[in-house]
Amino acid sequence: MIFPAIEDWNDAYTNGAHIAGGDAYPGRWAEAAAAFRDGIGAIGSMKLDLSYGAQPRNKLDLFLPTEKPWGLFVFVHGGYWMRFDKSHWSHLAEGAVRRGFAVAMQSYTLCPDIGIAGIAREVAEAVSFAAREVEGPIYLAGHSAGGHLVSRLMAAPALLPEEVQRRIAHVVSISGLHDLRPLMKTTMNETLKIEAVDALAESPALLEPLPSTRITCWVGAAERAEFIRQNALLANVWRGLGAATAEIVEANRHHFDVIEGLTDPRSPLTAALFEA
Repeated sequence: MIFPAIEDWNDAYTNGAHIAGGDAYPGRWAEAAAAFRDGIGAIGSMKLDLSYGAQPRNKLDLFLPTEKPWGLFVFVHGGYWMRFDKSHWSHLAEGAVRRGFAVAMQSYTLCPDIGIAGIAREVAEAVSFAAREVEGPIYLAGHSAGGHLVSRLMAAPALLPEEVQRRIAHVVSISGLHDLRPLMKTTMNETLKIEAVDALAESPALLEPLPSTRITCWVGAAERAEFIRQNALLANVWRGLGAATAEIVEANRHHFDVIEGLTDPRSPLTAALFEA
């Protein structure tokens, strides 16, 4: 793919305006998530608002299958590190729970009350907390800013304890933002407050992957060119640095529906997460 020169950086990283009915998606996510929580008894159980850290938003929900879990799946939400919380995404646990995995979904402190580096460390705390609650292999996935965060957990310097790192079997960064430098050119940076030193320290594509990292970079074919470029960037850079990487461009998916496969235990996305 040939990527055009960018003249409007705000537009390059704008999603909703380029998706039919884009404004309706957050409400749909919240409704689907609430419906899943209301019906979880049909496939398992849940523990809500577990505190994994000291800050007000340091809470996570744990969704459990009916039998002993095969392992743990942690999903990290997006929203440009500025929006949303765990309550919007519960339905994305369904595919994993139906496969017999426990699923953790956390909220984290949002910019500008914290920097991106601080968010990454909160997510590391959440993963470590969930790892103490559930035995077995750990699978990570994150969407958009969440894709950045799960990728950052697999980069040096390490944020996770070694005993947790050893349990991570596979990571999927969905439409991830792996190089933070372009975001410094957007008006979002008035809130994100990324400086050059932060971009160099917290961009997974500019860091070394941890040993034995296995990561799939997954993006929708109908997404904005910058997300497709960022997807390919991490897969290619980390492959050259010794990580086991895969790059997937899913047909007929845009930035807001590319995550829907996680609701289905047999979807290509869920299969790639647990079987790749």
